[in-house]
Parts: sequence; structure tokens; C-alpha cells
Amino acid sequence: MDESGGSGQPRSGTDRPAKPHAGPTAQTTDPTPPDPHDNGTPAAAPSTEPPTTDGPTDGTAAARQPGADHDTGQDPPTSDTAGAPAPDDERAPGSRTGTGDAEEPPTSGADTPERADATHRTPAAPHDPEAPRDPHPTDDHRTLAHSTAPRNPPPQSPQPRGGLLMGRPFGVPVYVAPSWFLVAALITWVFGGQLDRVLPELGAARYLVSLFFAVAFYASVLVHELAHTVAALRFKLPVRRIQLQFFGGVSEIEKEAETPGREFVLAFVGPLLSLILAGLFYLAMQPVEPGTVPGVLLAGLMVSNLIVAAFNLLPGLPLDGGRMLRAVVWKITGRPMTGTIAAAWVGRALAVCVLIGLPLLTQSGALGTSAEDNVGMDTVMDALLAAILAAIIWTGAGNSLRMARLREHLPELRARTLTRRAVPVETDTPLSEALRRANDAGARALVVVDAEGTPLSLVREAAIVGVPEHRRPWVAVSGLAQDLTDGMRVSAELAGEDLLDTLRATPATEYLVVEETGEIYGVLSAADVERAFVKAMARPS
Repeated sequence: MDESGGSGQPRSGTDRPAKPHAGPTAQTTDPTPPDPHDNGTPAAAPSTEPPTTDGPTDGTAAARQPGADHDTGQDPPTSDTAGAPAPDDERAPGSRTGTGDAEEPPTSGADTPERADATHRTPAAPHDPEAPRDPHPTDDHRTLAHSTAPRNPPPQSPQPRGGLLMGRPFGVPVYVAPSWFLVAALITWVFGGQLDRVLPELGAARYLVSLFFAVAFYASVLVHELAHTVAALRFKLPVRRIQLQFFGGVSEIEKEAETPGREFVLAFVGPLLSLILAGLFYLAMQPVEPGTVPGVLLAGLMVSNLIVAAFNLLPGLPLDGGRMLRAVVWKITGRPMTGTIAAAWVGRALAVCVLIGLPLLTQSGALGTSAEDNVGMDTVMDALLAAILAAIIWTGAGNSLRMARLREHLPELRARTLTRRAVPVETDTPLSEALRRANDAGARALVVVDAEGTPLSLVREAAIVGVPEHRRPWVAVSGLAQDLTDGMRVSAELAGEDLLDTLRATPATEYLVVEETGEIYGVLSAADVERAFVKAMARPS
């Protein structure tokens, strides 16, 4: 772990470092402004980002930067050659996990993980070839003066709602996705046709009975998902939401179980509750006349819960049985990634079997219908159903592999290594002067501090690039800054899921990174974190 850099100690007007820092605090060896045509000049500062992330100091000011050693605090209006911190145009999605999909939002053995973005750049000024250089050079050659603003800065995006909110059992929101209404209509139509053969005297009322069956069936699915949720909460795993959708439901559990035993239990309780419900419906059938509406409904709910349990026990991701297989392989090998790979490939093989086997079984009459009845539209519907199920299983298995690979590399996301160097400036510092200091120091971020050096706010990149160069000498940095909140202060020691959870809790474009002592270490751009997140997913295990 990179322990160097991030110095927040006050410096006198003549104090200069003896060697370059590896961390993100600003430094320089020559107060001369860098040549804007020199490709060694670093790009600067924070950028805008969505879901997971929105006066010259005197001799007594804390965290004085070497780049300001000979500053007068004034910037001539005609010499405004410094520019704005360069924006980052890329964005990356956040992660999402759930028991229904066995998704998991990664570790390499390298002590210095691959950077998602070149953020630690402190090259020497172009007029001083002997000056020290940053040991972590960047490929980004944009100068501060030639930055361009993102064309469409993304808005702060809230957590996805996922449909119609139905309630919050155990404090977990339950949503019904719009696709549920489509499948409810399909179940009503199919089950209504069956009722017409069993109870023809119902007439059009059979569709009301069928609609009741569809709602009761999805209530059983909700019980199945609540079993996963209660087990997750019992293991102190946060659950974001439960969603009822086209083919069943999903419990979005935000963290992975810590042991294979817990993983097995977490997966098994869902099918177990479906089996228990099937047994309860069977017992309720006993005193009921078979040829009546209650008898038909109870029989249908019993069979449907048996099918749900049996289908979910199939040993392939993203099904519950696949998670159980993953837990077993994890226990045997000691490696969760090995278990994920095994269960995911079994899931893909299972998808192929469903695609080919289900229509063949239906045509042969092995599922309880005569082969003569399965012709025409029924054959097409069987093939379509098999294709949809196979696609869901195949894509779910692939998603499980990708999320497992991401989890494997996730510890490489470290706040310390992703942090940009920052220059502290007082509230009345002209923007042009602040940017000149940032250029001189090889910094890519500006932190507004008070006279005692206490950080107050972060200068927003989007606001900087929106100020024309000829206006920058008369614009104070305080007018372009975003006030710091508690959630925008990030420890330099955060890494992996803890880092992502912290950023997700307080969406922002930039965060102030501080040492355990409270000293300023630098500024963390959410866009840099998301690029690292994407690259972690792209790297092979």
C-alpha cells in the first residue's frame, strides 16, 4: 500500500521537499509556470460522475504547498494562461447483487494494482530538467488550460426504484416490476383455459379466479424471496430490495456471504419455504371437494410451488441450486471463485438442456399431456417458453461470472492510489492564481481552506471549465466550490467494497481524502473510481 504523500504539514516560504512524494499532495521544484505546449504538463482536477459518486495561503496557513512558495497572491489579468482541471468523460455503472441471480459486485496478488486512471502525476516544470518526477506518471497529457467540459454531465441518480412499492417487510422495500403485470395477464389467460375444461360452468368468471391464482402464486414467490432476505439479515448482510418481476423474484443482497456454509443456507432457505408452502396447500386440500373452485386453486398452488422449488434446486447459477453448488465447491477448494466458475458453467449447460429438452418433453407427452394435443400454437408456445427460460439462465450465469471476477479484483480499488493531488487555496484566491499553483505543483484538484488551513469546500471541475479564461483573474474559487459534508470526507485507507459503499452513501463528483490524523491527502474523483471499477471487470482472473 502506498503510504507516502498526502502531506498536510505547514511549510514555510522557503521549505522544499528533498525528494518527490508518491502521494497526491501538490509539490513543485520551480515556481515558473509550465509551458502549455509541453506534453509533460499534467491534466488536472476532479470530474463529474453519477450513481456512486457529487486566497493564496499565507506563511501561517496549514498545508501550504511548495508550488506557492513565491506567490504574491495576485495574478495579472493579462497572464492568465492557467486553465481548468480536465474533466473525465467516462462513466461506469455501479454494481448490483441479488439472491435470484447469484450476482456478486474483485483481488490480485500485486502490491501495486493497475491504475484505472493515471491520477498521480507530479512532473517537473519544463524549465527544470533536474527536478524530481512523480513515480506514477500518467498518459493524460491535457494541460490545465485546455480542458473541455463534459457535454452532458450526468445528473445525480438515486437508487433505482424498480417498480411499484408494495411494502417494507423487515425494513426491506418490495417492488413489483412492470413486467409482472404482463406475466400476471399471461397466467390468467393460461389458467383460465384450464379452468374452462375443469369447471365449464364458471363461464367468464373463470378469469377472475385465474387472476386470483396469479396473485396468490406471486405471493408464494414473495415468501420464497423473504426467506432469502431473513437469512441474509440474520447473517448481517444488507438487502437493498426485493423485486417481483417477469419470471419470479429477486432479493438484492449487497454483500457476499463470508463462509460457504452461510452461502449454502442463504440459497437453500428459498426452495425450502416453497416446499413447505406446497405441503401446506396439500394439507388444505384434504377437506375440500376436488371439483370445486377452492379445490382447483389449492391444487394449482401446490403444484406451482413444487415446480418453483424443483426448478430453483437445479444445480446451476443463477438458480438457488447453483449457489448451493458454488458453496460446496467453495468448501472443497477453499476458493469462492472456483465455486462460481463451476456453478456458472453448469448453469450454461442447464440452459442448453432447457432450450432443447423442454420442447421435446412436451411433445413426447412426458409432462402429462398427450402428444396429439401438443400441436400448432402449443408447440410454438412451448418453444418460446423454453427459449426465454434458457436465455434467463444463460445470461444469469454469465452475469455471475462477471460479478465474481469483479469481486476478485475489487480490493484493488484503493482510495490512496486513486486520489488526485490537491492544492489548498483560501476562499478569496482568484481562479487564475489557484490554477497556476495547481499547474506548477502538478496537481489536479483544488481544496478551499480557511486561514487556519481547515478544508471548507472542493472546487468543482464543471464550474471551472465554464469560466472563460479572461474572467478567471476576477473570479474567486469560493464561488465555484461545493461545501464539504461529512459524507464527502473519505479516509485514505478505504478500499474495495468499503470504499464503494462510502461513495454510494453520499453521491458526489469529488471527495476530500484525509489521513487518519485529519490531514489533507488529496481529492478523489468518482469518475476515477468508476473507471477503475470498469477496468477491474475487464481484467481476466
